[in-house]
Amino acid sequence: MRGGAAAAAAVLIVLGAGVSGCKEDAIGSAGPEETAGGGGGGGGAALSAVDSLTVKGRAPKTGYSRERFGTAWADTDANHCDTRDDILKRDLKDVKYSDGKCKVSRGVLEPDPYGGKDVTFTRGRSLVDIDHLVALSDAWQKGAKYWDASKRIALANDPLNLAAVGASANRSKGDGDTATWLPPNKEYRCTYVAGQVAVKKKYGLWVTGSEKAAMKKVLSGCPGQKLPSGGNPTDAPKRFTAN
Repeated sequence: MRGGAAAAAAVLIVLGAGVSGCKEDAIGSAGPEETAGGGGGGGGAALSAVDSLTVKGRAPKTGYSRERFGTAWADTDANHCDTRDDILKRDLKDVKYSDGKCKVSRGVLEPDPYGGKDVTFTRGRSLVDIDHLVALSDAWQKGAKYWDASKRIALANDPLNLAAVGASANRSKGDGDTATWLPPNKEYRCTYVAGQVAVKKKYGLWVTGSEKAAMKKVLSGCPGQKLPSGGNPTDAPKRFTAN
């Protein structure tokens, strides 16, 4: 989904699982920022923002493909580094480069936000993924199907929606939303769900009834959790296209 800080989030859980001890940190330091604020009943910005999301049923997945969101890791911010390297630079520590200060060859997730353990990234080994907090397939079924290509490309490359995470935990996520998947690392769940709320609010994506209930259940365990903001514009430059 920039400087180095901890990343963002996502294994199938029962909604009754505990959410105590949630960390209230931002998703990356040089990309998303936290915005202070509150809502009715004394809830923090993330919890109150859930009520601003439209609730609808999940639309069919018909027509979805990754290509509908453009070429993977497009350099939409024109900094001459692809999006994947931007997120690796932001989220890893002890970063090493194979060419100047762009192509990341090595670094460490300290810790992997999803699994809670340190993971070493070495280019060419699949131990670290770049995850879309809101999976692109989920987005497609909750509004993105009806967007123009520019907005879909923007979502796929927005740092607000991206995090470097351990591949082992991430690959159980699929296109799950909050109702069907949360990170095994319980301490990261509040940050993860706040990130999903922020992305869905920014892009106008809807949520299902069960998804909204799951978001509120997690965030009510950490009512001071702030809502991340920032990232890229919601329209990619015109030079980028998608099928």
